[in-house]
Amino acid sequence: MDDELNNRLKPLRDRIDALDAQLIALLNQRASVALEVGEVKKHFNAPVFRPEREQQVIARLQEMSKGPLADEHISAIWREIMAASRALEKTIKAAYLGPVGTYSEQAMHEYFGQSIEGLPCSSIDEVFRSVEAGAADYGVVPVENSTEGAVSRTLDLLLQTQLIIGGELALPIHHNLLTQNGLAGVKRVCAHAQALAQCQHWLSANAPHLERQAVASNAEAARMAAEDPTVAAIAGDRAAIHYSLQVTNALIQDDPHNRTRFVMIGKQPTGPSGHDQTSLIVSVANEPGAMVKLLEPLARHGVSMTRFESRPARIGTWEYYFYIDVEGHRDDAAVAAALAGLGEKAAFLKILGSYPRAR
Repeated sequence: MDDELNNRLKPLRDRIDALDAQLIALLNQRASVALEVGEVKKHFNAPVFRPEREQQVIARLQEMSKGPLADEHISAIWREIMAASRALEKTIKAAYLGPVGTYSEQAMHEYFGQSIEGLPCSSIDEVFRSVEAGAADYGVVPVENSTEGAVSRTLDLLLQTQLIIGGELALPIHHNLLTQNGLAGVKRVCAHAQALAQCQHWLSANAPHLERQAVASNAEAARMAAEDPTVAAIAGDRAAIHYSLQVTNALIQDDPHNRTRFVMIGKQPTGPSGHDQTSLIVSVANEPGAMVKLLEPLARHGVSMTRFESRPARIGTWEYYFYIDVEGHRDDAAVAAALAGLGEKAAFLKILGSYPRAR
């Protein structure tokens, strides 16, 4: 049986080995050209990372492909190829909500690839400060969750900062209950407040006796559980591996389709990719029909609004800022005209950035 199996596999493996040899030669050729591109960019002081260009490359390859690789496979493979090429030009550093093992770290790697230096931060505020001060090139921050809604602190900081949104990623959130060795002796479960909220029904049904404690991040909860056998943590697979914890119960989130949207913040504006989104903040005068008048330019120029979120202005009166996402890039003719109309009607307008939409 083994001989027959090996005899049938050998010619196929030989073909794979020959194809791998061609692939590595082509990848090195590609990397050499990427280095030449890097030299041209240095001459013109152009950014190493161009998310719109990478999005266009991936979309073009997905169109060309006839299978059997699926679109997500092509995206994952080429993101790593382009990340490795970027690293040959310059090591890019991205700040994220730490410690190691958070969903923010996972989002960073899924967006930028593995060939990036991560800077774990203790808070969302520190992520913004790190990028503003130049300690990191980019920051990765959660902006909304499909179950719990907007991440308020991120919205508040986007209003205050001069940083620009340059990209986004929608990450499926798979929560696990992590312990040192099962639930025996465990007295409390720790996690970020949003994770506790996203698992509240499961916890009430399956572990009602456990005290629930909100901590700075899920990875911090995993670190605590690794040090204290009376603590269980809610966190993802990366945290379980990093802190050598047991997955006592997997996929405990109440919504099986739970996702968190992350945005990438930095100082460099992103050019049009052909599949873009623009984020902005507006406020209106406190008068009848003000909101209808404000949004009229979007309808007039055929610009679709994909998100609308309100936040109190916190200036002592009943006034609000509105966070809006619209389809298209600010350089697109229709979007540019709509934004000009908004600027005339709004009491306040801040464009947070135009960037490739998550696919």
